Amino acid sequence: MNDKEQNTHRNLILSAFTMIGDTLICVLLYYMACMADGSLHNGMFRQTAVIVATIYLACVMSGGVILYKRNVRDFQVPLLVLRNIIIFTVASLVMLSIGGFYILPVGLTILFLLSQLVLASAFRLGIRQIIKAYRTKESHKHHTVFVGSADNIRALYDEMTSVPYFGYDVEGYFDYEHNPDFPAECPYLGKPGDVEAWLRSHSEVHELFCCLPSRFQNDIVPIIHYCANNLVHFYSVPNVSNYLHHRMYLNMIGSVPYLSLYRDPLERVENRMLKRAFDVVFSLAFLCTLFPIVLVIVTIVTKLTMPGPVFFRQKRNGINGKEFYCLKFRSMRVNAQADTLQATKDDPRKTKWGNIMRKTNIDELPQFINVLWGDMSIVGPRPHMVKHTEEYSKLIDKYMMRHFVKPGITGWSQVTGFRGETKELSQMEGRVRGDIYYMEHWSVWLDIYIIYKTVANAVKGDKEAY
Repeated sequence: MNDKEQNTHRNLILSAFTMIGDTLICVLLYYMACMADGSLHNGMFRQTAVIVATIYLACVMSGGVILYKRNVRDFQVPLLVLRNIIIFTVASLVMLSIGGFYILPVGLTILFLLSQLVLASAFRLGIRQIIKAYRTKESHKHHTVFVGSADNIRALYDEMTSVPYFGYDVEGYFDYEHNPDFPAECPYLGKPGDVEAWLRSHSEVHELFCCLPSRFQNDIVPIIHYCANNLVHFYSVPNVSNYLHHRMYLNMIGSVPYLSLYRDPLERVENRMLKRAFDVVFSLAFLCTLFPIVLVIVTIVTKLTMPGPVFFRQKRNGINGKEFYCLKFRSMRVNAQADTLQATKDDPRKTKWGNIMRKTNIDELPQFINVLWGDMSIVGPRPHMVKHTEEYSKLIDKYMMRHFVKPGITGWSQVTGFRGETKELSQMEGRVRGDIYYMEHWSVWLDIYIIYKTVANAVKGDKEAY
């Protein structure tokens, strides 16, 4: 069994141990909660305990184990545990209710879940500390060598050595000449033609990272052959840092690899289907329950306070730049600048009732109709007026990237301080950065968090809403 197979085997054992340990903690805490409630002798306790354990184990398995991954930070461990517990809570309550099984009182349930969060997090973090200690031991380090000394290899060296528990020991680098800009701690070992001889005398090295351009294939291919026949892992590092200083992501079409500039979870069909299903269910639930009540109230007050229609339709840019009519409750007097001039804090076009709607986000509620039609999503970059898109696309780098996903009623930028009037270009640049962040980090949980923050801001009042 080679080193890679051994690592895979160890990681599988570690994952199984962690998931079983998590589940045992859950069962123990559930047992203690039932003892405190006096329901331990309930005839259905054993069946309930088995169901609880099975659901929790399934949640843990779906979340996976990240303890052994080198690029994981400690704070991500309890976050994953929290994610598992949230799913477990919903799933177990549904399953126990449907089956007519015993459910703990609310107080004990909360105590049980909080205890599980604390103990499972402590258990996993304890294992992670053991992994860190294991990797920092000299006998367990990954001995590595570089071929080439371009900027990307320098960046790779900094990443490998910045955190001790990553477990890398870089022996040095080969290149056609010494690079004075390379760290002195990483010595120059010779030319690419010397790699094979050097590896023969350094059997502890099992990883080689090469960033030589493809024009040097006559030197690269023999190194690949030697590595393949001598238990040395060969890794090719794309040399794009000389023209692109940005993180890239590896993708595959069949057997052909390619690099993309940005990670885009919504490029995956299953993620788009999940987000669309969430949008349809959420918008239908709102439109069939609360919206008719809101519509009646808004219609009455609007008609009493200002002449004109209740709804306001404005052409905006959606996914892939496609234009659509965005719906809102009208918060301004009918005016000729509605499609060209952005609302300001003391905009004279607004009415008192319109100001209230804007402060509480009520004016945005008709956009749930846009969501149901498919022009918008519940969460996404806010759609801008066509005029603004034309202007800002010429002024702000990567501005049009925000149109790779559907626009939303609310978004990451809006709940992180970039809502409202953009008096300065830097404010719009900040909004665009937030939109790109959302596009790269989309998840159902992020959408739910943004919805929660939007509601919370509406309740307490958003000073940027005008």
